[in-house]
Amino acid sequence: MTLSFFAAHPAWLAAALFTASLGLASCGGSASEQATETTTTTETTAATAAASKPVKPAGAAPAWAPNIAPEMQTIIEKLASLQGPTPPETLTPAQVRKAPSATDATMAVMKDFSIPVPPSPLDTMSREVAPGVKARIYVPKGATGPLPVVVYYHGGGWVIANLDTYDPSVRALAEQTNAIFVSVAYRQAPEHKFPTAHNDSFAAYQWVLKNAASIKGDSKRVAVAGESAGGNLAAAVCMMARDKGVMQPKHQLLVYPIADYSMNTPSYQHNAQAKPLSKPFMGWFFKHYLRTPADGDSPLISLVKAPDVKGLAPATVITAGIDPLMSEGKAYADKLQAAGVAVKYQNYDNVTHEFFGMGAVVPQAKEAQALAAGELKNALK
Repeated sequence: MTLSFFAAHPAWLAAALFTASLGLASCGGSASEQATETTTTTETTAATAAASKPVKPAGAAPAWAPNIAPEMQTIIEKLASLQGPTPPETLTPAQVRKAPSATDATMAVMKDFSIPVPPSPLDTMSREVAPGVKARIYVPKGATGPLPVVVYYHGGGWVIANLDTYDPSVRALAEQTNAIFVSVAYRQAPEHKFPTAHNDSFAAYQWVLKNAASIKGDSKRVAVAGESAGGNLAAAVCMMARDKGVMQPKHQLLVYPIADYSMNTPSYQHNAQAKPLSKPFMGWFFKHYLRTPADGDSPLISLVKAPDVKGLAPATVITAGIDPLMSEGKAYADKLQAAGVAVKYQNYDNVTHEFFGMGAVVPQAKEAQALAAGELKNALK
């Protein structure tokens, strides 16, 4: 986030400073660029020490989600107030990258309702895992290893967001699994078109297999995980590993993955105007990442059209009911299961895309994180 944005939004500056004081990352941090970084534990402020208040939305449920959970609606309302009325699909990638994210809205809601933030028992460091590709590595404090490793790919439609935007998801999973997480900053579009993000993601996975010991990890216990575009990348890495004769991950965690270019599924029709991801916004992501519409038919993009998914890693697939991507996530889970792949599928009805990292506010997110962490732990024993 730029200084010009903060100058224009003094209230948001206060919120950002508040969350920064808690050691949380917001969308514009640059910690991942440092050679080495260590998470520090700070004492909670008087505001966070105070008892939290029930999270309640200010207005009525939106027409596009009459049954939305109240905590989810509160975050959506906060996001709308931070972003303003301009639809993101009418902006440039540079402009959308500077805009507040769902993570920023969650942090602001935590401040508004005095929700405390516990210190994180994780250390972090940065590594280059491929030419031009860095990763932030989360290691449980005091770890002696070797620990299992999860290679994580963030969302953002292959165009926006960064390691900080999805930091809450990674921390929640790392803390609950006691595993090392390698969060990959793959190169993004439109500067780097398909299949760059996919190739970077596979290269990062290979780096972990070869270098796990250097980060206190066990190269024989490696899984992949991701949200949205990152869920697509995690699934694609499994396909690429199988096809290239590389060790298959022990598990793949796919949280509302992009799995179908058609944008004509039942959930696209029902949730066309949903927030923070709508059908027009998803089309914007495809436009910027794909070289031509023909790329959309690649099995690396349209996972549901892959000719063969046999031999892929066991999967946990999580979807959100108020999300254009819900139907394709379920369809891919069904496709894997039909091919003999062990699958745990769970949909959370009353929440939207991006809910997974909101465990501090949204109860369904906390449930989803616990489910995902449990499946990862079982697979990485």
